[in-house]
This record gives sequence, C-alpha cells and structure tokens, in this order.
Amino acid sequence: MKWLLAAGAGALWALQFGREPHTVAPWLALAPLLLLLSSTRASGRLAFVFGFVAWLTGLSWIAPTLVTYGDISQPLAWPLTGLLAAYLAGFDAVFGWLGGKVWRSRERWGTGARLLVLPSLWVALEWLRTYLFGGFPWNLAAYAWVDVAGALPLSAWIGPYGISFLVVLANAGTATAVQRRRWEPLAAAWAVPLLLLPIAGRWSVREAVEEHQAAGVIEQEGVPVRLIQPNIANLTEYDAVAVLRNYRKVVDASVEACQPGSLVIWPESATWPLSYANDPMLRADLEALVEKGCTVLFNSSHPVEESFYNSAYLLSPQGSVHRYDKRHLVPFGEYIPFRGLFSWMDKLARNAGDFRAAAGLTLLPWEREKLGMAICYEVVYPAEVAELARRGSTILVTITNDAWYGDTWAPWQHYRAARFRAAENRRPLLRAAITGVSAVVGPDGSVWRELGVFREGVIRARVQGRSDLTFYSRYPSLVPLLASIVSVLSVAALVALYFARKEKTP
Repeated sequence: MKWLLAAGAGALWALQFGREPHTVAPWLALAPLLLLLSSTRASGRLAFVFGFVAWLTGLSWIAPTLVTYGDISQPLAWPLTGLLAAYLAGFDAVFGWLGGKVWRSRERWGTGARLLVLPSLWVALEWLRTYLFGGFPWNLAAYAWVDVAGALPLSAWIGPYGISFLVVLANAGTATAVQRRRWEPLAAAWAVPLLLLPIAGRWSVREAVEEHQAAGVIEQEGVPVRLIQPNIANLTEYDAVAVLRNYRKVVDASVEACQPGSLVIWPESATWPLSYANDPMLRADLEALVEKGCTVLFNSSHPVEESFYNSAYLLSPQGSVHRYDKRHLVPFGEYIPFRGLFSWMDKLARNAGDFRAAAGLTLLPWEREKLGMAICYEVVYPAEVAELARRGSTILVTITNDAWYGDTWAPWQHYRAARFRAAENRRPLLRAAITGVSAVVGPDGSVWRELGVFREGVIRARVQGRSDLTFYSRYPSLVPLLASIVSVLSVAALVALYFARKEKTP
C-alpha cells in the first residue's frame, strides 16, 4: 500500500507542472511524500518511487518526441524516458533517505530543525541537479508557484531556489501538522511565505502602478518589438517544397510587421536549414527587411572549424551585424555526451552532435538597449541568465523551438522557467517560439502579451529596458549555498549520531 501511495504522491506532484498552474494545490502536494518518510525506514526507496512516477509523468512528452523525430520504436522510447526519470528520481531518493532520518528523529530533531533541514536538503539537491553531468534544472519546485501571488516578485530577492525552499517549507508544515495532529507546525511553516509573499507582491504592484502612471512616457520611450510566431511544425524528413513554404511564411510575416525603428524577432530554427553564412536568398531577404528600417534578430548556425555554433544574429539598418553563440547545449540534441557510448542516438535531433558550446558571453546592442540572449534550453539555468543582467543586459530575449514536443506540457514548463528569469532579474523578457508559447513578460514575471501553442501570429509591444540589479542578480548562489551548508551540517550530525549509537551498542 505504501508503494502505491508513493506512486500516487508522485503523480500528484507532477500535476503541479501541467498545462495550467495551480495556486493552492502546490502548498499541499508534497505533504504525502513527507508523511511517508515518517512511517518506514524504506523512506529512500519510497521517495525513489515518488520521484520516478513524478518525472515519468512530468516528462511524458519525451517519449513521443523520440518516436517522431528520433526514429525510435514506441517500445524502446518509454524505457529510455524511464532511464532519465530513474536518474532524476535518484535525487528524490537521497532526499527521502536523509530526510527520513531527520523526520523520524523527534527527540533530536525538533519541529524547528525539521522545518529548516528538509527544505534546505531539497534545495541543495535541486542545485546539484542543476549542474551535475551538464545539469537538468527542469521543473524546480518553485515553478509550481508561478501563479501564487507574490512568488515571482519575491524571486528577485531569493531566486527560484528560495521559492523552492518556501514550497517545501509549506508542505513540511502541512505534513507535520497532520502527523502530530496539531495546528502549530502548519501556522509556523505557512507564516513565513504568507508574510513574504504579500510584501513582495505589494512592492511589485506599487511599481506597476507607477509604470502605468507614466504610460505616456513609456509609450514614447519604450522600444517597439515584433515577435514572429509562424507556427511551423518540425519536418520528420527533408521536404524542399515544405522548407521553402515555411521560410516564406516567416519572411512574409516579417515584412508585414517591419516598421522603422522596430525589432523583429524570429524564433529558433525559423530558417532551417538555411544558413546566414552560406545562403544568398536568406541574406538578400534579411537585407531587404533592414532596408525598411527594422532590426532583425534571427537564429542560424555559424560554422566554426569542423563544427557549428547555434547562434543568434542581430542585423541592423546601419549595416552592423552582432552575434551571440549559444553556451549551454542540449544533450542528445545539439551534442552527444559520451559519444562512443551513445552514438546510436544521433538521430534525436537535426545535426545532433555537430554543435559546439561557446566559451564567451556576448550582449547584442540595439538602440539604447543591450539584449541578453538565452537560446532555448539556456533559459532554464537561473545563474546564467543572472550573469546576463550583471554584464549589463537591459532586456532579456529567449528564442526557442518547442515544436519538437507538440501541444504537450513541455512548452508551458519551459515558459514558466522564462517567466521566473524575468522576475528574478527585474528585466522585461521577450520569448519567440516557433509554435508557441511566444510572449512579452514584464519585469515582475507577469504576462503582458501571449500567443499560445499552435497559433500563428505576431506579437506587437513596446518595452522599456532596465539596468538596476536585483539582490538575486548580484548573488544568485547565496540561497542554495546556505541551503547546502545546512544540509552538510545536518548530514554530519546524522553521521555523528550514528557512530555515537554504535559505540553505545555492546
């Protein structure tokens, strides 16, 4: 029965990262897992089952992608997805194993210590997951609170890992109250977020009111942007007619949207397989656009030695060309880890393994603004986007091709991460996606304009860049570092207790 409860708890947690965000459920959805930690010494294995089901459900969009674009059979696609889910569930297992020891030791770990250690341990493991073996910071616990009032503005101070801490804290308080049948743990745990969230939300609302009061100035000084969403599905095999038709759709929409002084943004892969470095037709069409007076930001591969960069080019009417090269590549999509072992997976994406990660960071200058780029997967790395703000970016831009995943949870999960990056750094964020979700996100993480999945259109807006730095932008590693210190000290205390008990045993 406990194993079924663990699996059900995992499915419940996965639902917090579905298409529509929730506001109340994420305060409670982790409590079943925490309650399971108290009832058995198999807490690590139960947490693994929880994590495996949660990840397999939350990442269920991977298997169809492997079948459609990876030329992998359905019976093999799910076990491969399961391997990833099992790896990620390993972090949950560690949480359950160590957290269970804390949870069950009432005598030595009081309620206050439990409410500090368990969220800290969760955050430390999320931080480790962000970087280990290239990292996979997908579906951080914080993202379950994307629609909880005040969570996004508060992330400008404590970052996504700080919000994750509050999510686990609230759930730990709920679980403790249920276990002990007392209301005090719930009140103590919920008091912290219920105090911080309104403060952050009110501060954000006050700034929004001030911005609306100055709307006339913003409308005059804000820069005009045009986000192109052509709604082009990925081709399963090369079709010259379809390629040309898709390309003309992007160009025609851009011609209509192009106005003097505006920035036209194309999503990732919008011109595939054309290359700016090698295709005269693409260069001619882009030159015709900039002659009309608009600046164009577009994606293209850039040859480097025997490989390529996945690059974003900024082409202006003044004839200047600036380029940003992607720094954080998608494993098994843009490169093959441990190629000798996984070379059979080369077909998971176009040109898999052909791209090279760039070593440097480049901002793209436009008018009085500096654009901080994050191409697709890069936007899920909080510290890397914070670095863009520290280096001087005034507007964040992310371009992506989420057409691989269709109308699933994936585009919305990716989009949530982008909203947090805007709020963490107090920067407007422009997101151009080839099939959606494209959006203009305000510096508080709110949605100003949005175009959903499988819709075709152009988002028109004006944005005002910002140059101030948030506390999180300055110190993105502070909260997870503190959580890691608490976790290490807690593990050391557990080890000391273990040896103390062993010495007392005759």
